[in-house]
Amino acid sequence: MAVRAVRGAVQLERDEAGHMREQVSALLTAILERNALTGDDLISIWFTATPDLHSDFPAAAARGLGIGLADVPLICAQELDIEGAMPRVVRVLAHIDTDRRRSEIAHVYLGAAAALRKDIAQ
Repeated sequence: MAVRAVRGAVQLERDEAGHMREQVSALLTAILERNALTGDDLISIWFTATPDLHSDFPAAAARGLGIGLADVPLICAQELDIEGAMPRVVRVLAHIDTDRRRSEIAHVYLGAAAALRKDIAQ
């Protein structure tokens, strides 16, 4: 097994806690499914949110997913406030245990967030 990193992002339509939970859950579910992972494969997850998101912590949404994240370290941080940056974006950097090579990792950018990393968006 190797430690690898998986990236992902989603743009929220609005800053509401319920909507954030739905979108973060969809993002994490897609990351797990596309990389054939379970909660046991997760080492840690970093979440960042753009400065215009205030309704909830992305990590709180992840904890509510019900995939066994109780002992997985999660942390949230705020993205830099860069003029012209895409608004209402939650980003993920998940560290995982996997047999996959780095080139086989599926990074997941949902909806409009795919424009953030056209080079690696699946």
